[in-house]
Amino acid sequence: MRGIGSQLVQVRAIAVRATGVRKYHDESFGYRQARPFELPDYTPSQLSNRTANAPLLRYVDSLRMHGHRAAKIDPLDLLQREEVAALNPSRYGLDDPERRFPIDGIIWNKPAEDSRTDSGSEEWSMRQITHHLRAVYVGRIAYEYMHGTSKTERLWFSHLLESTSEDPGAVMTAGKRKRIWELLVRSEVFDQFLQTKFPNLKRYGLEGGESMLPALDSLFRVASIAGIEHIILAMPHRGRLNLLTEPTLLKYPHAALFHKIKGKSEIPEEFDADGDVISHLFASPSLSFEGASAPMKVNLLPNPSHLEAVNPVALGLARAKQYTLLKSPDYASDPECTLGDKVMCVQLHGDASFTGQGIVMEAFGLSNLPHFTSGGSVHLVVNNNIGYTTPASSARSSLYCSDVAKMINAPVLHVNGDYPEDVARAMEVAFKYRNHFRKDIVVDLMVYRRWGHNELDEPAFTQPLMYQTIRTRKSVPTLYEERLVESEILPACDTQNIRDAYRTHLDTQLAAVQSHQPTADMLGGKWSGLVWPGPPTSPSVIVHNPATGLDLDTLRRIGHHSVEVPEGFEIHSRLRRHVKHRLESLERGAGIDWATAEALAWGSLMREGHDIRISGQDVGRGTFSHRHAMLVDQNTESVVVPLNAAISPDQGRLELANSSLSELAVLGFEFGMSWERPNILPIWEAQFGDFFNGAQVMIDTFVSSAEAKWLKQSGIVILLPHGLDGAGPEHSSMRLERFLQLTNDSYEFDATLNINMQIANLTTPAQYFHILRRQQLRNFRKPLVIATPKGLLRAPAAASNLADFAPGSMFQPVLLDPLFVSSSTRTNLKRIILCSGKIYYDLAAKREEKNVQTNVALVRLEELAPFPWNAVSEALDTYLSSDGQADIVWVQEEAKNQGPWTHISARVDNLLARRGAKLKFIGRRESAVPAVGVGELFQKQKAEVLEQALTLME
Repeated sequence: MRGIGSQLVQVRAIAVRATGVRKYHDESFGYRQARPFELPDYTPSQLSNRTANAPLLRYVDSLRMHGHRAAKIDPLDLLQREEVAALNPSRYGLDDPERRFPIDGIIWNKPAEDSRTDSGSEEWSMRQITHHLRAVYVGRIAYEYMHGTSKTERLWFSHLLESTSEDPGAVMTAGKRKRIWELLVRSEVFDQFLQTKFPNLKRYGLEGGESMLPALDSLFRVASIAGIEHIILAMPHRGRLNLLTEPTLLKYPHAALFHKIKGKSEIPEEFDADGDVISHLFASPSLSFEGASAPMKVNLLPNPSHLEAVNPVALGLARAKQYTLLKSPDYASDPECTLGDKVMCVQLHGDASFTGQGIVMEAFGLSNLPHFTSGGSVHLVVNNNIGYTTPASSARSSLYCSDVAKMINAPVLHVNGDYPEDVARAMEVAFKYRNHFRKDIVVDLMVYRRWGHNELDEPAFTQPLMYQTIRTRKSVPTLYEERLVESEILPACDTQNIRDAYRTHLDTQLAAVQSHQPTADMLGGKWSGLVWPGPPTSPSVIVHNPATGLDLDTLRRIGHHSVEVPEGFEIHSRLRRHVKHRLESLERGAGIDWATAEALAWGSLMREGHDIRISGQDVGRGTFSHRHAMLVDQNTESVVVPLNAAISPDQGRLELANSSLSELAVLGFEFGMSWERPNILPIWEAQFGDFFNGAQVMIDTFVSSAEAKWLKQSGIVILLPHGLDGAGPEHSSMRLERFLQLTNDSYEFDATLNINMQIANLTTPAQYFHILRRQQLRNFRKPLVIATPKGLLRAPAAASNLADFAPGSMFQPVLLDPLFVSSSTRTNLKRIILCSGKIYYDLAAKREEKNVQTNVALVRLEELAPFPWNAVSEALDTYLSSDGQADIVWVQEEAKNQGPWTHISARVDNLLARRGAKLKFIGRRESAVPAVGVGELFQKQKAEVLEQALTLME
């Protein structure tokens, strides 16, 4: 099958080169279709046998479909399970246990990997059939795969599970059993040690769920042997410390953990960072496994307390890492290497959050999309059958917490956590499926919590019967240890010695806390060319505002390439005007609109080796039909991205990822992309600015705070269309006030400009061009949120001249009034208006209408955060005469309790204090909504704001 897949990739590549026309998905970062695989259909003789023995076929399919309902998967045996009548052979008239049946085409009895259609003429007795199939489907692992729509996938599972030939790699040797026991015991000793030394610590231990460790160990081992080089791991707090500090897995030093538990920072003091709690710590070790050709990197991502929020971040990072690999010389020319070959995403979940948090469904919705798939994730649900204190019966409306995965027809394996060997087997099956089909699969690990939600809770308040059962049973490590001792795999005399030795190691590590010094290595690898944007880096090393202008002939060429239509490619007739306007504006050097400026920024960055990816619900065309960065052939629906056709792939690529109707997961995905390497520019564009509120969790817990908590830089750009234009309460405001409140921008004069994220409200295409290029040409990375225009996208007044993009030009955080370029023009100034965004053009038009051009200066704050202290101070010095007669007002279209006013006023007043002046507000009064929904009232409010702003007091 691999050879066929290679041929398909090569044929598609040749077709692309020959026609110059690309399919849309070929423009995706690292997207290479999974290798085609299809099992043969039944032969005529098999179909005949299936027909002749239809009752047997119905019985076998019932076991496959309903066996999970009777399987022994609950370690506490508390599930209320009814008898499954469909599993009784007599229901199908199969009452004689000795009756023999030909099984060809009904049960698979050959090696699983054998794809021959016939299974011979072997006959089995009814007793043999029932015993074999119940051992497979009604044991301690329960399989749900019959709901899948793919016949090949259903056959693949039945072949794998029902085969009577044992997979040599799956044999549970004595060495594997000892390895499982060691993992379980170390986890138990670790939890007991923390309980003894830190009895008041909320550690979210793994007691009752210790099988999670052999589950992951088994998954890591088979993945590494199969050639996986990177695992991106996302998980919540439960058992996180156990996995993190396991010496043979994530290898986080115990001394470092104890240092943190004792109240010390995990980050060196000189970074002046805020840090995070112990249940959000992370690590990125390299693991080596016998039989693997190379070590494998496991990257456990930092996570917030918002459960499941990290999932799409992990997906985005996994996708970006694969794109990096596929651009490398080792894999770029290898058509055999497809998505998921070298990188795998592994996501851990809790049972309650898996069904309760909508981001799980959003992320599943991305999992098979060409622009978002990472080649299949393995999901492990650590299922306590309880969420905080809510029982499963009140936490979900489905039989299993994993039923949400059926929205994408993902197979589900349920496994009893009391039996670690079965857990390891389930994980191996899960990996085989993922690696074969490059799709998601879920393992539902049924365990329990020995304590409550944390170790300080009393769970018997709300679950007395469950905890009566839990407190009378032996631990999972003890039960497994007894089995190994009984089978003489583990000498009884060794067990306590190994426990004592590990406890002694922990004591030694605790004693080493006093000498422990935290380290930071966030600028290693692909980030080594950058600097840390704050202490301890010297301010002189940090490049905040590099020159971003370019040679004008180069820009003209990029602009021409951005609308270049391949020969024979039929674009929509209305787009010819779009192409004509761009070419004419470039030729005359004037009238450069926003979409052209954006294309010039992207194309120039791509020529310099940067990859650009923009995602959102309408990004190829643009919500306002302004961008048209992708062209669609009107006859064939083939797609071309002109910038990619014109720029060599070994430079940069542009991916236009029209996304599903999701904000939270898609923004999280792009944020994960931004963590891979600094020369990826990931952009998320909301269809309308206020749609960000569906992604608020991601903005709060990752975008605005990752640097302060985890020393993680991100260059993500968030484009939020903004502006009051009569659209009503929604679709009007991107809520500048919320983003400004999330910044740690100083209230006092601060020239360092080192804050957590940048907020801009731009007024010209040239400014947009420069700020995008600045984002990548700086020697550090910060998130950038831009309030992008709607009505200004094609407005002639808002267009730029090509000279504004020339060499030596750069982004200007403050734009002075072009009517007051010399001191002689400022003598009659009576009012200085500070403003931001599109209201500048309304004010300029109203100023001309009232003929007060010589009396009112308009100063635009293009960058609101970090507050441009120097630039604003210089503007005030420029326009204020020594007698200070001109009054200073802030004008905004937003209500007083919204927009930039609260952020701006305190800081401008700080600058005005030495002059004895104070900033005044002009704008709409306080409001519960961003904009009114009554057209006449909206126009009345707008007119009143402009009239008040341009009416001067004598």
